[in-house]
Amino acid sequence: MRSGTFTLSTNSTTEFVDITEQAQQAIKVADVTDGLLCLFNPHTTAGLTINEGCDPAVQHDLLGLFQQFIPQSYPCRHAEGNSPAHALATLTGSSVTLLIAKGKLRLGTWQHVFFCEYDGPRSRKIFWQVIAQ
Repeated sequence: MRSGTFTLSTNSTTEFVDITEQAQQAIKVADVTDGLLCLFNPHTTAGLTINEGCDPAVQHDLLGLFQQFIPQSYPCRHAEGNSPAHALATLTGSSVTLLIAKGKLRLGTWQHVFFCEYDGPRSRKIFWQVIAQ
């Protein structure tokens, strides 16, 4: 097994950052042809997801819908004031597992891998591990 970390910086309170290329680079570093790539986000106010990456309107729409599901105006008790970010991180989850085939991510035509920032801007990291077949 090979593993590592990559970092990224976010620029807004909420945003989706396309990390597909960093995920592909992890496979290259691991020098694995077939297997699994596991990505883990160790932050409680951010998530990971796989969704359409060709039309940025999808990411915009998702963030807007998430704000409708979890309004900032809810009277949360958490002293830091970022409970909505924690709730959104729960919705998207903290990890994704991806198939590797012939040295490449096996994604659908429109799929990309996204880091989901809900409490930015911040410096963030992603842990990765490749399991060879």
